[in-house]
Amino acid sequence: MEGNEGLFDRIVRGVVGAILLAVGGFSIEGPIALVEGAFALIMAVAGGSLLLTGLIGWCPAYALLGIRTCAPRHGTR
Repeated sequence: MEGNEGLFDRIVRGVVGAILLAVGGFSIEGPIALVEGAFALIMAVAGGSLLLTGLIGWCPAYALLGIRTCAPRHGTR
C-alpha cells in the first residue's frame, strides 16, 4: 500500500486528530466535560481516525477519490 498523504497533510491530521481525540475522549471518561454525549464520542472517533491516517500516511477517502498530496516516487508515473 503506497501512501497518498504528503508531509504537511500528515502533520495537520496528526495535530488535529490528537486534539479532537483528547477533547472528545477526555469528555467521555474524564471529570472535565468540554463537550457531552454523542458529540464527544463523534469527536473522539474522528480524532482517532485522523490521527491514525496521519501516522500511517494513507487515507481511504483519498484513495477512493484519487487524491494524492504527496510527491510521486521516482520511477513511477
